Amino acid sequence: MYKPGGTIRNLIDKIAVQDYVLPAIQREFVWWPEQICELFDSLMQGYPFGTFLFWKIEQGRQSDYKFYDFLLNYHERDRFHCDLLRTLPNRELTAVLDGQQRMTALNIGLRGSYSWKLPNKRKTNDAAFPVRYLYLNLLSEEDTETGCRYQFEFLTPEQAAVVKANEIWFRCGRVISEQYDPLIDSLDDEDISKDVRQVARTTLRLFHKTIHDKNLVTYYEEENQSLEHVLNIFIRMNSGGTPLSYSDLLLSVAVAQWEKIDAREAIHELVDSMNAEGDGFTFSKDLVLKAGLMLSDIGSVGFKVENFNKTNMAILEKNWNAIRNSMMLSVQFLASFGFNNQNLRAESAILPIAYYLHARELDSDYLFRVEHAADREAIRRWLIRSLLKPSGIWGSGLDTLLTALREAVRSHGAKAFPTEAFEGVMASRGKSLTFSDVEIDELCEVAYADTRAFALLSLIFPGFDFSRHFHVDHIYPQARFTDTQLKKAHVPAELWKVLADKANRLPNLQLLEGAINNQKRQKMPHEWYEAARPDSLARKQYLAGLEITNLPEKVVDFPLFYSERRKALRVRIIQALGTPSAE
Repeated sequence: MYKPGGTIRNLIDKIAVQDYVLPAIQREFVWWPEQICELFDSLMQGYPFGTFLFWKIEQGRQSDYKFYDFLLNYHERDRFHCDLLRTLPNRELTAVLDGQQRMTALNIGLRGSYSWKLPNKRKTNDAAFPVRYLYLNLLSEEDTETGCRYQFEFLTPEQAAVVKANEIWFRCGRVISEQYDPLIDSLDDEDISKDVRQVARTTLRLFHKTIHDKNLVTYYEEENQSLEHVLNIFIRMNSGGTPLSYSDLLLSVAVAQWEKIDAREAIHELVDSMNAEGDGFTFSKDLVLKAGLMLSDIGSVGFKVENFNKTNMAILEKNWNAIRNSMMLSVQFLASFGFNNQNLRAESAILPIAYYLHARELDSDYLFRVEHAADREAIRRWLIRSLLKPSGIWGSGLDTLLTALREAVRSHGAKAFPTEAFEGVMASRGKSLTFSDVEIDELCEVAYADTRAFALLSLIFPGFDFSRHFHVDHIYPQARFTDTQLKKAHVPAELWKVLADKANRLPNLQLLEGAINNQKRQKMPHEWYEAARPDSLARKQYLAGLEITNLPEKVVDFPLFYSERRKALRVRIIQALGTPSAE
């Protein structure tokens, strides 16, 4: 139910004494001076002002989250953030969930100032930012282009004092600080005709009445003390413009709780640094937020409001440097095995790895020291197996899974990667890493475009130095399987579609270093390997390592190559996944 909120003067007075405050979930003030002027013109013309959404904060809940004061004197360089209210009034507070921009605009226009940089002036020059106040031209004429009836502008006192025809500039803040009668009578001092003075008086009376007498404010008040409930309302209220995600709001809450580190800057910097590793990733701030919860041993690692309270955020801030190091080490670990944004099927898979590295307090030595080789391989194999499951390990029930894997590391003692414990946890949640014959057969024909292709090839053909940027490559070039080329190769037309499909599947794929792949291009494999490895015995041994026993020189014989290599790869997959063959 909407309630009457009184006049704009009432609203401004309550802002001044901090009866109205801004919760941490609110964004910065973003209105330009023109928008403020348009708001005041709309008020003068009697247009609807819009309703506000307020949240009543009980006195006992004030310390749970931080609140901010409204901006008063906006400065584009020096003062564009709201001040944190370090000492809150000892009473109920009203937090503004919807209406911040309008209320701040009124506060600046009637009590404060707006300073922006002059063109062609250095930002370091204080004079480049003159202080301007909101003025109303009491002799306003309607602007037919903009639809504005009343002329409001932000001016310096010097600009407002310049005498021009059809202009009497009245500083809007005077309507708050001065009494009505002296204010109206002050126009008697103007050197203007009686008719012009009457126009100015009429405009000033309307402005005073708009601010002091008209009950323009209406609001809805939310009394539920659950921030999670309030966040959901806030998301709905913002859905008409650029919508805020739930994690955006929780990030705002985190920002408000940190004392020494700028949380927003720190989180964005970590995301950028992670994504710049290796051949590049596309990790999100959501992942980093979840990593913060997981590595700090907070709650159930879910995006729940209770996980973002002041106590937990203090823990997260205290541990941030160690968390950052562990996340960067984890990304470097993935990059060292050739993973990037194109072949890492699920970004959340990095989180259990990061927690394990964090629990052991490992550093960059872990990536290359011999004593860690077996542990690194155990992580790599577990990771790849989780990425290969067609059902998707890292989808539904993610928060529950991550919390359970975190507990497995704790229980295991973090002395070595707990593969067995992890697999037990996953199996108990219907996310077994055991592969059925059907799943094995499906992997045997993974497509070139499937993000699992790289992971599978790197698992069954280990030993590559992935710092040299390997690609998934076609053994028989794709260009040889167009209808035109197949016709030239005397392949029966009824086989064209089948062969074109097989050419894009695992038996025709290999890992090849990027530079070499560029040299190979569209050459037939027998020609390429003869040129690349002239020694016939060395060439035969190399091809055997790729499970290639023969390379037919004609595309018409490709089905035989495909069948033989598929069978050989199936054996390798079974061996790599530890799954007994049904054959």
